[in-house]
This record gives sequence, C-alpha cells and structure tokens, in this order.
Amino acid sequence: MSDPNLTTLGDAIKAFYHDNHRDNALDEHAILNSWNDVVGDFIAAHTLHTSIKNGIFYVKVDADSLKNELLYAKSMLLKKLNSKVEKEILKDIVIN
Repeated sequence: MSDPNLTTLGDAIKAFYHDNHRDNALDEHAILNSWNDVVGDFIAAHTLHTSIKNGIFYVKVDADSLKNELLYAKSMLLKKLNSKVEKEILKDIVIN
C-alpha cells in the first residue's frame, strides 16, 4: 500500500515552480536547449546568447547577415520552438 503523503520528485518540482509563479520555467528551459536542433549547427555556432523573458525569445548572433536571415524565418522559428514543448510559450522573437 502506498503512502498518500509521498509525492514523486517530478510532481514536487512542478509544485515548486507553480508555487513560485514560474509554471513555464521547465518549458522555457526545454526551448532554450532546443535552439541548436531547430536552427542547425551553422547558426548555433554563430549564436552568442539566448534567453527568454515574459514569453519573448531573445537571440544574439555575431553577424548582421545572419540576423537578417533569422528575421525572415522568424515566424517559422517561433512555430518550431513552441512545438518542442507542444505549447505556445513564446509570443515573439527578438534578434540582435
């Protein structure tokens, strides 16, 4: 017979994030980790920084030409990144 006071580690982590108003933190982490898979090795190698704040994905790259290419692909990138967590976590992408 299982103890009703026991909880799984996964449930405890989810409860912690919920209690601290960070329900999307695990999904945001998954999205950040999927950047390289979504954009490929070349773009990943030229990515200097990625972060998420208030549903906005911020990415900094090291070349203006690459920035322009990413701007053209912005809606596709948004869709692919959100599909990694099967939720609409990201509302926009800012590319610098």
